[in-house]
Order: sequence, then structure tokens, then C-alpha cells
Amino acid sequence: MRRLQPLTLGPLALVASMLATPAFSASVPRPRVFVPESQSWSVGGGFSLQPHKVGRGDFSGGAKPQTAEIIKTVQERCPEIIVTKNEKRADYVLLLQHEGGKVFLRKDNKFVLFDAEGDAIASGSTRSLGNAVKDACSAIRQDWR
Repeated sequence: MRRLQPLTLGPLALVASMLATPAFSASVPRPRVFVPESQSWSVGGGFSLQPHKVGRGDFSGGAKPQTAEIIKTVQERCPEIIVTKNEKRADYVLLLQHEGGKVFLRKDNKFVLFDAEGDAIASGSTRSLGNAVKDACSAIRQDWR
């Protein structure tokens, strides 16, 4: 009759199993980011010439808050970062603004990342919200180390 050997883990498998356990991952500190209310604006409209040479136009504009979209994008692109509503507990503040009413090729998403001391540690402009968040997350990862 064959005797079963006890299961042993090699050093690499042991480290991998430790990283996968909730107790270990919960003990690793994760950066907290506060995203203030977005103050983005959007302006749009147009003018057209109707039959019988009657012109019509319509322009509109106003606040277009994107706070929820920014938070959703941070959570999708940076799962290791905690977004908090409590600014006092935050390690970073991410200010991101979208300028509406510009030509498509212009960079209209601007971000500034502040550390807990209030110092700006990164800033930039991108064409898409996702890229602005990606750049901010990269700056957080680099500073967090």
C-alpha cells in the first residue's frame, strides 16, 4: 500500500499563497485619494440657415459635474487605490477638470495631484478622462513607494 506524502509548499508558492489571503492584503496600506466636486463646464450650440433665408441658432452651457465619473474611472484603472469622501483621511487630493466647448484635438482634461502636505506632485493635460486618471495613478504609485 502506498503512503501519501504531506503537501509542502516551495518558497515561491508560500509567498503567493500569503499574498492571496485577505488577512495579508488587508494589512498592506493602500493610498487614499480624495476627489473634490468637479467644477467642469460645457458649452455647445450652433447656427443654421433655414429655407427662405431664416437663420436659427441655439447655444447652451452650464456646469457639467463629472465627480462620479472620475471616481468610477479611478476605481476601474487603479484598484489598489481607495477613493475616500473624507478629505482629512486622504493621502492625496486629485483635482480633475474637463473644459467643454473645445475642438476635439485639444487637450481638455487637466489634472493636478496634491500630497497630504498640500504640495502639487503631478499635473498634466490629456484628451481623455481615462488618460488623465491613468497619469495621476502612475504619480500616486511612484510617490507611494
